[in-house]
Amino acid sequence: MTLVASPTQNPTAHLSPEDIEAIGAELDAIRERVIQSRGERDAAYIRRVIAVQRGLELGGRVILLAGKRRSAWWIGTASLSLAKILENMEIGHNVLHGQWDWMRDPKINSATWDWDHASPPAQWKRAHNETHHKFTNIVGKDNDLGYGIMRVAEEQEWKPWHLSQPLLNFITACIFEWGIAMYDADLGDLAGKKEMTAEDKLRLRTMLRKMGKQVAKDYVVHPALSGSGFRRTLAANAIANLTRNVWSHSVIMCGHFPEGVETFELEELDEDETKGEWYLRQMLGSADISGSPFMHLMTGNLSHQIEHHCFPDLPSNRYREIAPDVEDLFQRYGLSYNARPLVPQVASAWHRVIRLSFPNGWLEETNRRNVGSQLKKLGRAIRAKR
Repeated sequence: MTLVASPTQNPTAHLSPEDIEAIGAELDAIRERVIQSRGERDAAYIRRVIAVQRGLELGGRVILLAGKRRSAWWIGTASLSLAKILENMEIGHNVLHGQWDWMRDPKINSATWDWDHASPPAQWKRAHNETHHKFTNIVGKDNDLGYGIMRVAEEQEWKPWHLSQPLLNFITACIFEWGIAMYDADLGDLAGKKEMTAEDKLRLRTMLRKMGKQVAKDYVVHPALSGSGFRRTLAANAIANLTRNVWSHSVIMCGHFPEGVETFELEELDEDETKGEWYLRQMLGSADISGSPFMHLMTGNLSHQIEHHCFPDLPSNRYREIAPDVEDLFQRYGLSYNARPLVPQVASAWHRVIRLSFPNGWLEETNRRNVGSQLKKLGRAIRAKR
């Protein structure tokens, strides 16, 4: 199998097949070391995080009910926002990856966990665990790369509607959980069908049922239980959901879309893809966020996206521990370990979204030529596409 990284230089060209398999062997050894050392401290960690998350949610709702001052509303809303972020990122995402199945705790298991999210767990696991993590950053096969609505690589043909992708990306951030639910249910494909199969109808009903449950919980039941505080609770839930959506979207963008993260062209995923080749795609198609332990916690440890993509089923609290070993492996084999603080990484991801919304090289050319003339050139290109 040959991976073609885009656009100007293949960052793996200097690696021999033996090098790639040696990288795979070293990563296998790191994984095995963690598996053999999993134990009570890891189990205690996830139980503690779940307890904190539930405490934040309960505390936030009590403050919203009991507090009458504006400051109480802000404190309660902030508590709910933190609870929702923790529940989706460090708990739900990682439990549904099977990271804690080894505990054999039926309450913390990928087969039984239901989360505070619009996407049904089974549909999310199919789209995320089985598709995204298999076809990582392969253009046309990994739809998590731009969610099917954005141009994500220079090799993709530019079309005039791509000019709207910064706006589409912003809207996606605000409604992220709902967008993910529709994406996981293949709603785009369903919309193009003249007639849905029984399986299609079941998938659609399952999505709508989960969405309805979320709407009822956040915008009907909890506000109604607040009595005279109905509007305060309604607003708090809406702000908490918006905060969680924008935060989750930003973290995931940082892990997959900053400048320097590779995309790949592959006509067909070879069944003979070796473990080393698979690892290499995960390494080059992901990026980390450097920061404090609290920041890592609030990202669900997806700040260690490189480590997560190499080892999606390892306990998330162990990623920070193995990150130095993974970075050392990058350096020894002449590969770029893409890690920046949060703000530069978010800015880099947005830069790429905006850059690829224009024809290839257009933004670079505007740095050297008059912007007005470039706008005229862009107008001619749009008219030509029509």
